[in-house]
Amino acid sequence: MKIELKKYDEQVTVWPKSGYHIMAQYDEEEIIVYQSYRKDIGEFAAKNQFFGGEFSLTRMTWIKPNFFWMMYRNGWGTKEGQEVVLAIHLKISAFHTYLQNAVYSSYDASLGMSREEWQTQVKTSSVRLQWDPDHDPYGNKLERRAIQIGLRDDFIKSFAKEDILLIEDISEFVKEQYSFVQNGELEKLRVPAEKPFVFKDEELNKKLKISGNHE
Repeated sequence: MKIELKKYDEQVTVWPKSGYHIMAQYDEEEIIVYQSYRKDIGEFAAKNQFFGGEFSLTRMTWIKPNFFWMMYRNGWGTKEGQEVVLAIHLKISAFHTYLQNAVYSSYDASLGMSREEWQTQVKTSSVRLQWDPDHDPYGNKLERRAIQIGLRDDFIKSFAKEDILLIEDISEFVKEQYSFVQNGELEKLRVPAEKPFVFKDEELNKKLKISGNHE
């Protein structure tokens, strides 16, 4: 796997405990996001390095940069239809474009627009964003919020092929780590090294409710 791993024990002590944070593994070129699919879609993507075959270009697809949020959502790859866990190395420029065009899934008065303006944006936008409670390895809710991003129309088409640098099937890794969680052996748990991601674009950070210094 081309993912940097670190012990969970070492990371959890330095991760933010609350607030809105895009927890992710990234560098200047790419950011890793996660998805889970049934076997035929997941295996096609890993083999061909793009999304095709049974993958739907007409339904919204959701990407999650936070490993633990994905594990909460897919039950560590045990939920039906989510057995194949993919780590998608995404161009950072594409990630930036998605969020520039994103509209919140639900109305938030703090964004400084009327409900009508928001409804108009929702109808015309092809990117959704929402913040959900992050979760620990056991699936317990945390104070920290995790982001997920929904793509459709032209964005799903570019995501499926042009925006991707690498697709890795990490299902076996997930299975192995889940066995440590099930046995209560968190000292053995190794997960992707993640830290808060902040854009250089201050307006975008403000829109996303995130703050901090860009590394």
